[in-house]
Amino acid sequence: MIKELPEKGELVVCTVKKAKGFGAFVELDEYPDKRGFIHIKEVASGWVKNIRDYVREGQRIVCKVMDIDPSKGYVDLSLKRVNEHQRREKIQQWKNEQKAKKLFEMLAEKIGKGEKECYEEFGYELINKFGSLYDAFEEVVRDEKALEKEGFQGEWIEEFINIAKENIPIPNVEIEGYVEMMCPGPRGIEHIRKALKMMEGKKGEVEVTVKYISAPLYRVEAVAPDYKSAEKVLKEKISKGLEYIMQHGGVGTFKRELK
Repeated sequence: MIKELPEKGELVVCTVKKAKGFGAFVELDEYPDKRGFIHIKEVASGWVKNIRDYVREGQRIVCKVMDIDPSKGYVDLSLKRVNEHQRREKIQQWKNEQKAKKLFEMLAEKIGKGEKECYEEFGYELINKFGSLYDAFEEVVRDEKALEKEGFQGEWIEEFINIAKENIPIPNVEIEGYVEMMCPGPRGIEHIRKALKMMEGKKGEVEVTVKYISAPLYRVEAVAPDYKSAEKVLKEKISKGLEYIMQHGGVGTFKRELK
């Protein structure tokens, strides 16, 4: 079943309803009819002279849950304890789930059942098994047998897969590493360029790019549908480039991270 209230420490998407001198009242977009409050001390670091410099009515924001009063259904929130990366990630997650809900409505219509009936029959169990509706749709794009493997049955599955394939993009992952290369001699620069070019390119669904940082350091990035294939192709291409540079009197090393 869907939770009625968030948990302490959870990040939540909110819409500001009223911003006053001592804080802001918000609605929790993911929890129907639930409200929260951000005390002015939790709006931003340092002294806040005017709260409307940070939040305004109608604005959608991401907050961290500090405390909950289940008896009143009220939630104390913090805006300042959410960094930019967390904010972007949470907003994207929320957008994905909004999209998934619309796709679920589409599914119910296509199989000729009520949305509530579909949730009771298999929707809540999808959320329970995969974490969210969007994750269920996304997993089916990766693996058509995902629902079957989790024990789901029914005529709705075929339509679920079709909707997922038509509306959910195949998710990509990104990994990176760093290459340091030097090659003395009159043709050293030429050999380095050729080695770097050997590291770039596309192999299957994996695309590798090289970006200059500052000689002799370069960042190598791989984008792929999954981490396993990204790692495999990244290592293959880097090994090929480093082998070439060493065969031509140069030296090269690969590092996963910069220290």
